[in-house]
Amino acid sequence: MSEKNRDGKRTARERLAVEREKQKAADKRRRTLIVGASIVCVLGLAAVIGVVAANAGKDKSTKAGPAVAPSGAQGKDSLAIPVGKDGAKSTLTVWEDFRCPACQAFEVAYRPTLHELTDAGKLRVEYHLVRLIDGNLGGTGSLRAANAAACAQDAGKFRDYHDVLFASQPKETDDALAGNDRLIELAGKVKGLDTPAFRKCVQNGTHDGWVDKSHQAFKSGGFGGTPTVLLDGKNIYEDRTMTPAKLKQRVEAADRG
Repeated sequence: MSEKNRDGKRTARERLAVEREKQKAADKRRRTLIVGASIVCVLGLAAVIGVVAANAGKDKSTKAGPAVAPSGAQGKDSLAIPVGKDGAKSTLTVWEDFRCPACQAFEVAYRPTLHELTDAGKLRVEYHLVRLIDGNLGGTGSLRAANAAACAQDAGKFRDYHDVLFASQPKETDDALAGNDRLIELAGKVKGLDTPAFRKCVQNGTHDGWVDKSHQAFKSGGFGGTPTVLLDGKNIYEDRTMTPAKLKQRVEAADRG
């Protein structure tokens, strides 16, 4: 074989190796983006990968009336909906958007553990509802769903309805939760919730102003995205080693003192 042919084959092999390395790098970047989109709705990234950006300048707040807090709301400005006993030694603070797919992923993974711990009196969860995706993808589904959840709180049915909303979450770009009829239909999945009082609350947007106030508190808090999950003030959702089992261990250890 001539020296020229050997050089040509060697160059071809080198080009092929380079192309393979480029493809590996592209595949790695693609996997990273997919995993990132499934973990958290991070502010500043494109919505096309299921992640939303805080867009204060374009946040389309409704012309809501006074901030009417739902029954039993607590905390600063009565913006937290509590689930669990007041005397629990651990408190989990959760900021969520009902249109956020990462919030749904968190709920699916952690819900059984949260129910177990709150029912046992070992954990208290404080839910804060925001409308982050409304301001970035358009629509009012986050607002309408949050208002309906607050109406469910008035009826003492928040936790069950909250779970139904996430279980029935449409695609992030589908604003199906903007329809009051749909929200009332979903209330039929919670025993005793679909009442004239609940329907009136949903249709009148009784708690719209409260939802907007909660959203403003979220932005003022400088949080990185939804869901934001704080255990006794410490952001545990940023801890990639956190699991439901690990959360349970921490809460039970605190409960034992």
